[in-house]
Amino acid sequence: MDESELREQLDEVNGQIERMRRDVAQLREEIGQGWDGPTDQAEQSSLLTNVEQQEALIDDLETRRQQILQRLGAA
Repeated sequence: MDESELREQLDEVNGQIERMRRDVAQLREEIGQGWDGPTDQAEQSSLLTNVEQQEALIDDLETRRQQILQRLGAA
C-alpha cells in the first residue's frame, strides 16, 4: 500500500472518529436530559449501551489510526 492510499485511509478513519464522537456527545446529552424527567428505564439502558458500543468502536478506530500513522512514518 502506498503513501497516498494510507493517507486516504487516515482521512476516512479520522472522519469516522469525528462523526462517532458527535453521535456519542448527542446521545450523552439525550441521556442527561432524560434523567430528571419521567422516562423509561429500558430506553435509558439502551441509550447507555449504545454509547458504550460507540465508544468501543471509537477506541478501535483510534488504534487503527495509530497503525496507519506508524505505517506512514515507515513509508
